[in-house]
Amino acid sequence: MEFSIKSAAPEKLRTDCLLVGIYEGRKLTDLAKALDAVSEKAIATALKSGDMEGKTGSTLLLRQLSGVEAPRVMLVGLGKADDASLKGLRNSFRAAVKALPAGVESVATDFASLSIKKITVQQKAAALAEVVLDATYKVNAVKEKSVEPHPLKHVIVLAEKADQASVEAGVSQGHSLGQGVALAKDLGNLPPNICTPSYLGKQAEKLAKEYGFKVEVLDQAAIEKLNMGSFLGVTRGSEEPPRFIVLQHLHGKKSQKPVVLVGKGITFDTGGISLKPGADMDEMKYDMCGAASVLGVFKALGELKLPLNVVGLIPTCENMPSGRATKPGDVLTSMSGQTIEVLNTDAEGRLILCDALTYAERFEPAAVIDIATLTGACVIALGHHVSGLFANNDALAKALLAAGEQANDRAWQMPLWDDYQGQLDSNFADIANIGGRAGGSITAACFLSRFAKKYDWAHLDIAGTAWKSGKEKGGTGRPVPLLVTYLLEQAAK
Repeated sequence: MEFSIKSAAPEKLRTDCLLVGIYEGRKLTDLAKALDAVSEKAIATALKSGDMEGKTGSTLLLRQLSGVEAPRVMLVGLGKADDASLKGLRNSFRAAVKALPAGVESVATDFASLSIKKITVQQKAAALAEVVLDATYKVNAVKEKSVEPHPLKHVIVLAEKADQASVEAGVSQGHSLGQGVALAKDLGNLPPNICTPSYLGKQAEKLAKEYGFKVEVLDQAAIEKLNMGSFLGVTRGSEEPPRFIVLQHLHGKKSQKPVVLVGKGITFDTGGISLKPGADMDEMKYDMCGAASVLGVFKALGELKLPLNVVGLIPTCENMPSGRATKPGDVLTSMSGQTIEVLNTDAEGRLILCDALTYAERFEPAAVIDIATLTGACVIALGHHVSGLFANNDALAKALLAAGEQANDRAWQMPLWDDYQGQLDSNFADIANIGGRAGGSITAACFLSRFAKKYDWAHLDIAGTAWKSGKEKGGTGRPVPLLVTYLLEQAAK
């Protein structure tokens, strides 16, 4: 996707379509007024006909307006002018891109110049670039004929000359984030016979080669040397070998403590001996979306070249049933030395994450954030709109929540109280891997918290937000926007 910034007269632009905002009450934006003036009131006439009221996301396509070089002008509803928000702008622009006729290869818009309280031109430009890449994303399907790319190739962002530097910076930022989201989607959407632990390791090595990251992809022998008995207990039933991926983006000062991102990488989850029901089990290929998110963030980091130290840790394996698989009642010894009674082999994500959290201690991190499609209980609690956030540090939690709001990739903080820890008591080990049905997402976080006592830590349960089912089935790329926005804020400090 190509972006360019121009301050030319909009009516003289040679583009396939001009995207023009209209507020509710048929209130024209500055661009709409300019085009209306040169087209003999064509826009005002169309609005008076009642074809459009300006509601958020509504569109009306006009063709061949006199005095306008572009063959198409699409009116895009922005909602109420007094309620203008970055979220509303994103939704309106996404709707416009989705509504474009098949032959449109280039568009121009002034959306980055629309007035939104407390939102900078750079933030608006970044949002536009990100939305374009997201709205034009095509699933990397494995088909006989390759999937046709979206026809849109060029976006012209109209801006005053004084704003062009800010718009350019915003577009670059949004484009980088969009590439990270696209990679996370691509990895999540791949079938599990292709996207194996070894494949994820190769993707990490590819990113490292492209952007100069430091990378290690540890095999089973290396994992055994680390005494990651909990992680190895999950992979025991699979023929696919596990991998432990360590990526390092070291662009900060040597004295700067790193932010560590830990991504759950179960490339397929049958539930193990505690076998899942067959219906919709194909969606368990998405159980590596935490890992995909970490790789997506690193893609964005490579593009942005943020002056930060960031470490990515990805424990990745399959969870399969076999004669060698871990059984309910088995006791595993984690890297930390804590023993774990496995009461349900389908609660495997926490078993691979806990060893990665122990491994994270060696980096003396400023903060550790793990990302995991961890519990169905989180989906029951929060649905598919927000990710669940748990943290042992209030400042870290607030920073992540604020980043989610800014990125339109929201999270909601859940309790992490000691009251719940007793549900994990075991007669036969230091801890059980489940705490019963009540508060299942909370007790899962409580389990992880026992391995994250030596640093500031947050856990994002993305089971409800990492993919969509049904007609629009596929990965969403969340929470890459939240995490990249958080890292941008850390870099700004």
